Amino acid sequence: MKKSFLALSLLTSLSTLADTQTYLKAAIEQRFYFQDALYEQQHNSDISVFIEPELYYSWNQGTGSINIKPFVRYDSRDDERTHWDLRELVWMQIGDEWEMRAGISKVFWGQTESQHLVDVINQTDFVEAIDGEDKLGQPMVQFSLIKDWGTLSAFALPYFRERTFTGVEGRFRSPLVVDTDNPLYESEDEEKNLDWAVRYFQYFGDVEIGLSYFDGTNREPGFIPQTTEEGLSLRPYYEQMQQTGLDMLAIVGGTLYKLEAIHRKTSQEDFYALTAGFEHTSVGVLNSHYDIGWLMEYQYDERGEQATSLGQNDLMLGSRIVFNDIDGTEVLIAYIQDLDDSSSRSGYVEASSRINNNWKWRLDGWFFSSDTQTEPTYLLRRDDYIQFSLEYYF
Repeated sequence: MKKSFLALSLLTSLSTLADTQTYLKAAIEQRFYFQDALYEQQHNSDISVFIEPELYYSWNQGTGSINIKPFVRYDSRDDERTHWDLRELVWMQIGDEWEMRAGISKVFWGQTESQHLVDVINQTDFVEAIDGEDKLGQPMVQFSLIKDWGTLSAFALPYFRERTFTGVEGRFRSPLVVDTDNPLYESEDEEKNLDWAVRYFQYFGDVEIGLSYFDGTNREPGFIPQTTEEGLSLRPYYEQMQQTGLDMLAIVGGTLYKLEAIHRKTSQEDFYALTAGFEHTSVGVLNSHYDIGWLMEYQYDERGEQATSLGQNDLMLGSRIVFNDIDGTEVLIAYIQDLDDSSSRSGYVEASSRINNNWKWRLDGWFFSSDTQTEPTYLLRRDDYIQFSLEYYF
């Protein structure tokens, strides 16, 4: 935790300089689980708080800048979820047709709603949420050429971030706790293996296309059982991988067509996976102020039952309701059905709205069901939850 306070001190010092902008996001979150836990050490509710200050300092009319964003969370139940991370500590320089970033940063690739297959630069901060949307800061150097023919970006990633996992008292875990203190690596350089990636992105009229290639340490670990003095546990194993990715968004009238597809090769497997679908929005439904979007996405993984992701041969149906009010109220509801196993399904809801200029409420929920032990959702069958958050912005 000492490093987090050093980062906060640096934010305070730089905030006195010219051309400096400061922001703050903080929240208190209460999570309730609908069913009793599978394991006696787990809990049925918990409360947590987090704070995420941000400082942006720029010079030379914005062509040079530094962005600093630490993150700290305290959880009342799970010691592993009480953690801190430096989400960003990045210097950026902008030229006429180029851009360079160096430091710790976050990069997002992807277009689909239900899962992000091509997004491989940053490691998942899994203790934050089950959806995998939260990411750890990644040390990197990024150089981008911005031309009429598109944007070409190259990434050098000199240090690997291990995935976070819940502890013995946390939810969303297997019967065996993950030993995050003793990871294994296929690379002899372990976490210091030099990963690299390139990505090409361009607009073709109403179509956005991204082509990417990544070579380095797999962000998604395998697990090796081990016996210790505390008993059985799982030791994460990070192998090397090469991944080619395609992400695409096409706008046709009021419909967005989305695609993410990958080919991934490791020493253990070689497979294809994709997520594809659409989102059609009806504006001003029944002459009201409401916009309603209808979503459908298909998830496919060539590995079938051997897949480590929830989407192997699954269909997601959902709806996004935008109230178009002054508070920015939105609701997203989604249902995901396994097409190979009728008992395996999941769903989620996301809703949020502003209270005033500084406060916002948010409601998130996930629901799981499975009777088949080989399905990933089987491990989560008792982890249905709803979470209410009260967020402060400054």
